[in-house]
Amino acid sequence: MKKLRIDVWSDIACPWCYVGKRHLEAALARFAHRDAVEVVWRAFELDPSAPRERERTGSYSERLAKKYCTTVREAQVRIDRMIDIARADGLVFDFDRIRPGNTFDAHRLLHLAHERGVQDALKERLLRAYMSEGEPIGSPEALLRLASEAGLDPDVVRATLGSDDYAREVRQDETEAHEIGVEGVPFFVLDGRYAVSGAQPVELLLQAIEKAWSEIEAKPVALDEGAACGPGGCD
Repeated sequence: MKKLRIDVWSDIACPWCYVGKRHLEAALARFAHRDAVEVVWRAFELDPSAPRERERTGSYSERLAKKYCTTVREAQVRIDRMIDIARADGLVFDFDRIRPGNTFDAHRLLHLAHERGVQDALKERLLRAYMSEGEPIGSPEALLRLASEAGLDPDVVRATLGSDDYAREVRQDETEAHEIGVEGVPFFVLDGRYAVSGAQPVELLLQAIEKAWSEIEAKPVALDEGAACGPGGCD
């Protein structure tokens, strides 16, 4: 039976990745062969050096203004635009509740979840926890609770967090991302050959999916870049 695999490099601490997930879901809902598509979430850390939980100082707009060397007002305009886009996709972003932290352990759990058949559920739970609920995404206690809510066995999650299980898989994801030139996320690779960068509109994603499905033997094609998050920030 014909199958289509979509690999998606993304990070939990990435608002455009949550928007991109919704756009992908909407595109797949309109794809006639949805049951033949496998989506695999791959690891990409926007800030590998981040501590498990970073102390918050000031508002999100103040921190963003400092990061981009702009005014707080300009930063707030940027935030408001992202909130509006998210709202149109049924998402609620609460930037002032966000608790930045290291996402490496979250990515390890996503590999565990892939083995157990609940990767998409965990990805959704982690994104909502970070972007909407102010959960400390680098905290082992929070990760244990969130992973359990997504369907993973708490004892298995606890054992995984207390080990280095899936660390190599996360690093392999990141190495592959570097090799194929991923500089911002989300980054979609369809059937290992077609690349779509950024949180593209639903229509464009659907077009890419249909093209990959119909031209299995075609050469790699890179499509236009959309809004994405990179190590330097979110565009």
